[in-house]
Amino acid sequence: MGLHELRFRLVDGENSWGARRRQRRAGWLAEAFPDLAQMSVVDLGGRVGTWARSAVRPKHVHVVNLEAAPAEVPDWAEVDRADACALPRRIAERRYDLVFSNSVLEHVGGHERRLRFAETVHALSDAHWVQTPYRYFPIEPHWIAPGMQFTPVRVRVAVARRWPLAHTRPADRETALHQVLWTELVDRSQMRHYFPQSEIRTERLAGLPKSLIAVRTGPG
Repeated sequence: MGLHELRFRLVDGENSWGARRRQRRAGWLAEAFPDLAQMSVVDLGGRVGTWARSAVRPKHVHVVNLEAAPAEVPDWAEVDRADACALPRRIAERRYDLVFSNSVLEHVGGHERRLRFAETVHALSDAHWVQTPYRYFPIEPHWIAPGMQFTPVRVRVAVARRWPLAHTRPADRETALHQVLWTELVDRSQMRHYFPQSEIRTERLAGLPKSLIAVRTGPG
């Protein structure tokens, strides 16, 4: 088995271990928000395709991402290209039943921008579901590299350029550096700071915390 195929079986494939974990989290989401199918949801940093494949799809999904919008958007969704840490007024003044974000908080660009991201979450809805990988899980989840997040930047850049289980190897050192500097995993204390009124749930693997989820089901 080649290493690319190994990664596919571990995290990228539809029937991979990672896909099963994502399906499990989707089940938790549906349990936490039993009216999800009737809700309006803003997804910060997500993609329409994720919701198209979901077992439970909200009534309306507004995807906000730095990526360009897809060529075709279904009638139950809308897509805006915008920065979730500094939303344009036309989005910032809207309200939704739920703010959703999956594996985005670690990519927004440092503590100050994580604060702005959390402010956006709180402003858009009384309810939210914000998931992010846990810093102290022994495997860095983006590169599937043991302990990579604890090493100096130059080591992380070298790993990003050469590690065989990376999703896509960067073409040059500058691209690798950009990827590394824009990936900063957080711990439980940080999540409690950003979401002080939320329940911080823990997703575990082999008994070890793998990711954190800030959940708030409504006001109060």
